[in-house]
Amino acid sequence: MLLPLAHALEGKQDLPIPEWLFAWGASVVLIVSFVALSVAWRQPRFEDDRSRPVGERLSAVVLGRLLEVLAGAIGVLLLGVTVWAGLYGTEAPDRNFAVTFIFVTVWLGFVVVSVLFGDVFRAFNPWRAIARVAAAGFRLIAGQSAPPALPYPERLGRWPAAVGLLGFLWLELVFGASGAQTAGLTPHTAAIATLIYSAITFVGMALFGIEKWCARGETFSVYFGMFARLAPLEASDGRLRRRPWLSGATDWGLVPGSVAVILITIAGTTFDGAQEGLLSSPIRDVFDLLFDDGKGLDPVLALRLTNTLFMALTLTAVAGIYWAGVAGMGTEGSRRAKLRDLGRVFAHSFIPIGLAYLFAHYFSLVLFQEQAQFTYLLSDPLGDGSDLFGTAGSGIDYGLIGAEAVWYVQVAALVVGHVAALAMGHDKALAEYRDLRRATRSQYWMLALMVSFTVLGLMLLSSANG
Repeated sequence: MLLPLAHALEGKQDLPIPEWLFAWGASVVLIVSFVALSVAWRQPRFEDDRSRPVGERLSAVVLGRLLEVLAGAIGVLLLGVTVWAGLYGTEAPDRNFAVTFIFVTVWLGFVVVSVLFGDVFRAFNPWRAIARVAAAGFRLIAGQSAPPALPYPERLGRWPAAVGLLGFLWLELVFGASGAQTAGLTPHTAAIATLIYSAITFVGMALFGIEKWCARGETFSVYFGMFARLAPLEASDGRLRRRPWLSGATDWGLVPGSVAVILITIAGTTFDGAQEGLLSSPIRDVFDLLFDDGKGLDPVLALRLTNTLFMALTLTAVAGIYWAGVAGMGTEGSRRAKLRDLGRVFAHSFIPIGLAYLFAHYFSLVLFQEQAQFTYLLSDPLGDGSDLFGTAGSGIDYGLIGAEAVWYVQVAALVVGHVAALAMGHDKALAEYRDLRRATRSQYWMLALMVSFTVLGLMLLSSANG
């Protein structure tokens, strides 16, 4: 991770329970949950729309124009501060507002907000806000709305967002890898990357339309929108509605590129954890081979090539596990004739796994870094000694939670996430196979997938924390 200081606090030394017992216990919980679902959950519960509108006044306030304009303005302001701090502030990542804001507050914080309250990022999306203002100006001058220059190719689906997600993770985990050979991702680089991404986003919106590009191509909208499908709240047809947890994701994976988005999400967190543990020795060996004590490649280039290779291998391994499980389910009895389509159908059930991996791996990072974000980084965004809000002298309370408590939270997150994924997969199997026995048999493979990802997650935590 770009900001590894919290990981040092995630150690679980001297735990009263052996690590292998956690893995065994988590597997037992999944198996018991699978049996319980097979016995008690006999009809699909998430397929039908069970959403209900909330009160008209609350809906009018939350979805009203005033709040939307305010949220958009805040988003644009924060985007501006981020670029400003990155370009003109200190190059020390831990003292500059930009790096923590991008890679912790937004990237991880909005995931939590999305799961709890729905697609909140849509209102705060600075690129959408700027584009909407530009569109309103065009409409005022021309007397009509500007039509999209091109129709969006539906077969392209969410692939542009998946490519953007992979690029973001590469920037953070490969280009920004820190160590003896490289200084990591600087605030200036983060600001330049933000400006480049902004330009690409505005081009996409101009070509295909603002809302269409946000729904399909804009990485952050698609990424946070994926997690928002788990939330109990949604905005539909201008009305705020409540729905059962997890029920909003049933058709999420049907759009092309969706499988890639969730697999890249899981693989990114997996690689980040493996860098510090399981893959640390192979990465060092390949780096030494490429660098060869100064006789080979430049050390920075050697390290980035090495990490790129292992990041690709991690993504390949995660995708292989997923598609092996889907192939094990088989299309016999399903409404899908192709394996590719069946994989899309069950992709949504892996969103809780992506969430569990993120929460388990970055829980302490967010807990500690957000103390910095809303105290000295907010008060001194450039790191030049200013004190705008009187909190520049504040520090981080590393005693807020102990290492053992962090470990238990991580394990609990993995288990809860995988049980939720198992429930979503079982519900979808009932709808797809239209027979309880056949649906249950198909989910043997899903159970194997869940156990595999749970054990992998615990191994990553154990190796990174040790």
